Amino acid sequence: MTPLEYDRTHIWHPYASLGNPPPVNFAKSASGVEIELADGSRLVDAVSSWWCVAHGHNHPAIVEAVRRQSERLCHVMFGGFTHDPAVELSRRLAKIAPPGLDRVFFADSGSISVEVAAKMAVQYQNALGHSERNRLVALKGGYHGDTSLCMALSDPDGMHVLFKGIMTKHFFAEKPSIPTDGEWDAADAESLRRVVDEHGDEIAAIICEPVFQAANAMNFYHPEYLREMRRICDERGILLIFDEIASGLHRTGPRWAHERSGIVPDIMTVGKALTGGHMTLAATLASGEVADVISAGSPSAFMHGPTYMANPLACAAACASLDLFAADDYAAKARAIGARFAEGLSPLRELPNVRDVRVLGAVGVVETDRLPAADDIAGVIRRHGVWLRPFCNFIYAMPPLVSDGKAIDRIIEAVAELASAPPGPPPADGGFHE
Repeated sequence: MTPLEYDRTHIWHPYASLGNPPPVNFAKSASGVEIELADGSRLVDAVSSWWCVAHGHNHPAIVEAVRRQSERLCHVMFGGFTHDPAVELSRRLAKIAPPGLDRVFFADSGSISVEVAAKMAVQYQNALGHSERNRLVALKGGYHGDTSLCMALSDPDGMHVLFKGIMTKHFFAEKPSIPTDGEWDAADAESLRRVVDEHGDEIAAIICEPVFQAANAMNFYHPEYLREMRRICDERGILLIFDEIASGLHRTGPRWAHERSGIVPDIMTVGKALTGGHMTLAATLASGEVADVISAGSPSAFMHGPTYMANPLACAAACASLDLFAADDYAAKARAIGARFAEGLSPLRELPNVRDVRVLGAVGVVETDRLPAADDIAGVIRRHGVWLRPFCNFIYAMPPLVSDGKAIDRIIEAVAELASAPPGPPPADGGFHE
């Protein structure tokens, strides 16, 4: 049995059937913005291997940092120990984080960092004597991960509807509708205010993906919405959590997507590009007030502790990744990619199957009435040598931030051909593939 045959019959892939699995590509190596397949062909990674490969694949500085660390300490439990990579990474995160978010909890994935943020909010309220405040408010159209609590905070009508029976009930406001560069209207936040007015005594925190709702909506919204969130939280003694896992570290332009709003959350999650996409690591950053209130409560210990928390190899990779971010103007890189996307993708609005085209930073989105058939998508990927993974009715690109103009033009050509293809049949699974 060949490796591909074994894979097809024994290994589940994300959002895929094991009984009738979709075809997969056999990756042999990767370098820069390209993935090399077993047959020697190469694909430009237009989705940054799910939005995390910021500096390109196998960046020598990150690979070398991991190699050096592996010679000293690959892993040690973080309960009762600490080590240089964790301390150094914590210092660096505090330096680049929004003002005041200098208390760091390391997690081993983005989903876990969101779970940690929600638990912090509930334990904070409990320490203040508000044990009844054990629910969160989230936004329709949002996505925060695939673990149970993260699913419960993601779009209630999105990809996780099958699992409603095991989810804790939280509260949802309508999806923000005014685009980033649109004219603000306070009515866009009325749904949020109504939810908080109705359930305020039960709410520990509000959570959102700031400015950019990714996997469930590919929606860019007005930063004034975040300012309204901050006002509501301050009025009601509610914490504000920003999930910057997908949008942070220059994906939308600034270091943090919420910088456009000029406000600061109480808790923030970061992951994906934190290690440059070289290994899994995330962090939950909290204010001193949040940490102090939890520490003065009962229990004073924050009740979470992943086995691979602050893994030394991952922390070393993240330090090297942050070095690369600091050494170059990544905000300018994102703007350059966005400008090229805007120029190349905007004409696609005229196509009959296209509803909208939107660009923010290094993210380009073509919203269609319906995606082309799977075979048509695979054909475009082969012909252009560009790896795309459309989902729902979105054809999108989020390439490595180091992608040059030639790579971006190839991506635009591939997206344009896909957008021009005839729509395929409605997907049996609703089209959720992220």
